[in-house]
Amino acid sequence: MSPSLSAIRNKVKLYKGHKVRYKALKGRRKTEEKMGVITEAYPHVFTLYVESQHGTVSFSYAELLTKEVELEILPEKKQLMQF
Repeated sequence: MSPSLSAIRNKVKLYKGHKVRYKALKGRRKTEEKMGVITEAYPHVFTLYVESQHGTVSFSYAELLTKEVELEILPEKKQLMQF
């Protein structure tokens, strides 16, 4: 059973501020793979800040549901304190 839009929306909200790697289908055998940070989660769309583009991109939750966009949450790097 596939997740509902509300379940996807809640999961995206949970990871707000986290680094992600996304893969988006851009039509005719073209894909875009980049890294970004989830900045906002609105009722119908969410935004990512993509440093390599120095800007934001937005996707709908329906694009995640239909697998036009795939998100991979990247693990947070723990910084060691050095003395």
